[in-house]
Amino acid sequence: MSNGTDTTPAVDLSKAEAAVDLPEMGDESRYDALMQVIRNRVTVRRFKPDYVVPDRHYDLILEAARHGPSGANAQPWQFVVVREADTKKQISDYFVAEQRFRAKAKMKFPTPNYQGLATAPGFVVVCSDMRWTNAFPVLNDGSDLDRMYHENAERILLQSVAAATMSAHLAAASLGYTVWWVTAIGQEEAQAAMRPLLGIPEEISVLDIMLFGPPDARPYKRWRRPMEEIKHMDQYDRSQCPSDEQMAAWIKERRHKVMYKDANKVD
Repeated sequence: MSNGTDTTPAVDLSKAEAAVDLPEMGDESRYDALMQVIRNRVTVRRFKPDYVVPDRHYDLILEAARHGPSGANAQPWQFVVVREADTKKQISDYFVAEQRFRAKAKMKFPTPNYQGLATAPGFVVVCSDMRWTNAFPVLNDGSDLDRMYHENAERILLQSVAAATMSAHLAAASLGYTVWWVTAIGQEEAQAAMRPLLGIPEEISVLDIMLFGPPDARPYKRWRRPMEEIKHMDQYDRSQCPSDEQMAAWIKERRHKVMYKDANKVD
């Protein structure tokens, strides 16, 4: 990575558009390289504030997002790159207020400190048009069955946008950046606060914010469930389905540890 304004000419990324270059079946060499990137996609919440992301890096990251999978190949995503410090600060102020509200409301959720949004070098607001749900299987006749299909269509849309966002995160990680996926923006108040700041039309919804940059402190890897807790062969292993009591106990006793602690320091 380089700090400062990038003077490298933009690359014509469309040249690889039609190419599908699959490795030989069973060749793990690309898998190993991919897993190194995946494992190094590390979340931090405070970045070095004086770093300037080259425009080329935004292009590379959004090119990865552009190739994400989507229902009906609708590609229902839009990305707003935010570079102005004042806009970042105003968005950060909204989330800090949300953070304080959660504390007063006694949600008992270990809400992160959102002040780091204001100084994140890389700042991308992820948007979508919910009308794209009509590109998926729906009836549009107002029936109960239609409502069920619309609920599924919304899931398809959100999964599609999440897939593109994850591709962007991996691209950022491959360039050496640490990242932060901000998702607490589903409320109408959040939409109303952010749309005017970015000139976003009423028809467009803000779904996520992707932040990235060099970390302000040494990053660490957080806990991951072991393979035996998530892998099921042919039939679901019912021993991995927690009871209501077990789920409540995990949320109360363990959630706050695995959210923020180094994996080596989780009890």
